[in-house]
Amino acid sequence: MRPKKTRSISCMPGERCFKPLCKPLNKVESVFLTLDEFEALRLADLEEMKQVDAAKMLNISRPTFSRIVGSARKKIADGLVNIKAIRIEGGCCKISRRVRR
Repeated sequence: MRPKKTRSISCMPGERCFKPLCKPLNKVESVFLTLDEFEALRLADLEEMKQVDAAKMLNISRPTFSRIVGSARKKIADGLVNIKAIRIEGGCCKISRRVRR
């Protein structure tokens, strides 16, 4: 397996954990979203950027960006449907000082 390329992210999450109200955190399973998955979701779904442009911002290829977004969406769906906490942590990232669009 090839080592992961360092991704450049420009937005850190304000919160690192989202949990269902119906259960305490120590009683629910968790899904883990990496920082690059969080950033890819932000660019693709919130900012509505084209994948090729968003991939350039993260310093990765367009197919890699597509895989990251797909993985992030699956994890979020799993968390919502199966009542799991969604935690944001980890990933091979560096904070970029680019101005956000």
